[in-house]
Amino acid sequence: MAEDAIEGGATNAWQEAVIDNLPPAEALAGVQREVMEYDVVIVGGGPAGLASAIRLKQRAEKDGKDISVAVLEKSAEIGGHILSGAVIDPRALSELFPDWKERGAPLETPVTKDRFMVLGPMGEISLPMFALPPMMHNDGCYIASLGNIARWLGEQAEALGVEVYPGMAASHVVWDEPTGRVKGVVAGVFGIDRHGKPTGDFQPGIELHGKYVFIAEGVRGSLAKTIMARHNLCDAAEPQKFGIGLKELWQVPAEKHQPGLAQHTTGWPLDEFTGGGSFMYHFGDRYVAIGYVVHLNYKNPFLSPFDEFQRFKHHPSIAEHLEGGTRISYGARAITEGGFQSVPKLAFPGGALIGCSAGFVNVPRIKGSHNAMKTGMLAADAAYDAVIAGRAGDELIEYQAAYESSWVYQELKRVRNAKPLLTRFGTSLGGALGLFDMWFQTLTGGFSLFGTLKHRKTDAASTEPASKHKPIAYPKPDGVLSFDKLSSVFVSNTNHAEEQPAHLKLLDPAIPIQVNLPKYGEPARLYCPAGVYEVVYGDEAAKTDPRFVINAQNCVHCKTCDIKDPSQNIVWTTPEGGGGPNYPNM
Repeated sequence: MAEDAIEGGATNAWQEAVIDNLPPAEALAGVQREVMEYDVVIVGGGPAGLASAIRLKQRAEKDGKDISVAVLEKSAEIGGHILSGAVIDPRALSELFPDWKERGAPLETPVTKDRFMVLGPMGEISLPMFALPPMMHNDGCYIASLGNIARWLGEQAEALGVEVYPGMAASHVVWDEPTGRVKGVVAGVFGIDRHGKPTGDFQPGIELHGKYVFIAEGVRGSLAKTIMARHNLCDAAEPQKFGIGLKELWQVPAEKHQPGLAQHTTGWPLDEFTGGGSFMYHFGDRYVAIGYVVHLNYKNPFLSPFDEFQRFKHHPSIAEHLEGGTRISYGARAITEGGFQSVPKLAFPGGALIGCSAGFVNVPRIKGSHNAMKTGMLAADAAYDAVIAGRAGDELIEYQAAYESSWVYQELKRVRNAKPLLTRFGTSLGGALGLFDMWFQTLTGGFSLFGTLKHRKTDAASTEPASKHKPIAYPKPDGVLSFDKLSSVFVSNTNHAEEQPAHLKLLDPAIPIQVNLPKYGEPARLYCPAGVYEVVYGDEAAKTDPRFVINAQNCVHCKTCDIKDPSQNIVWTTPEGGGGPNYPNM
């Protein structure tokens, strides 16, 4: 198994493990569950899921019809697991609620100043904004907390009659066998101990059945992976690409605060062929959202995205914004970056993928919430028409067609080559070629001299052996501008029930030590931004008797391990509902 994983032969084993991604069988064998029936069941209480729920209820209210909608959210509260920059394009929100300002939507601070810089070790070059394509400007956009927007959307949904269930993690799919139609999900399994046995608090969960089931879990969701594998939804798409986004929320002195400033950088501290960059947004009550994105197709297994972020904050052009301030919160989250050519087939028998479960982020714009909301609304329109027509459980081909004629499709198509060009040619030349391509498409109505470039391989397959690279010596955090992982996890308010089974599964427990350690230096200990993975030695000095340790209680649900593990041996699954981080104002 170990060698097969390295040679790429683990695909079938990985898919089988995902499809059979159930809580411990001995605890659930033969259990009887309550079944709740709905017209539409939505897994995920983020912008996509809530926008789709709202749209369904709006359509029903307008037509004088009744449609039942349930939204399941694994966080203890709506918005608790939402992490984004965020500069919000209000286009989709304005379609959903033309009067969103009057309704009090928390889009707090309009962008008043755009800045894009290329950093060197001690200096920077500011690019003139007129050189950037119009879509990369933030005119008409707002700096806000996406988590707070989700909370507000949750309130609007409940007011319309949507049944919203926070703290209810959907653990697996309910299939209609043998057809493979998705007829529902199981949610609310509690009280299984770390050995897979039911405790005195055991609850078998509830089956929520829907005429249609929308998967809106966000990036790399466990149910989405299951459905994609079973229904071959990715067969015609390029491999999905990802980044890891790390973010801190600071409160700074009034004299440092520049409300409305949206600043982005590329360059230092990453090298020319390691993609990534930063964002910094001033908004609200002297808040500064500071973050760093590292593209997960990096080659060097010794790279630590978390430590690159901490080092980045010491750059003079960045430190001046934070000095004298206080770090309030920290979090990390994977980001879909494959774009246009990596979008899978969206409809499957019994439901649809919406939002970041399918991957609609516009990488050059560093935005995706507007596209996520719009795809949720498109799916809602297709499902509403189907339910009213008496249909159930079939494939919503109308949603696929609506996406392909939407502004989301057109927006992603015009930036489709930005990511592949960066991968092929590096930050400077690839970035310049990407800007040229976007300008050319803007002027020609979407025609590209490059056609549609391929991504070629997964981020896991991009990792090179440790023998080709040197370890990176990262500076020790000073506790003022830079911090360690454990203190960062503390301010993410992460918590998991101690006795529950680890939600991070190894397909083969031998691979971390027998394969990943000698070949790659076991990169999980570095790419994880929360200190979940460690290699512990019986004799630390002699580096003998190594053991692979998983501190699942630290997990901030970024899902980087599921994406970047070079052996594809780690499968991220949902823990008990309510577990994980709790992000205020993030």
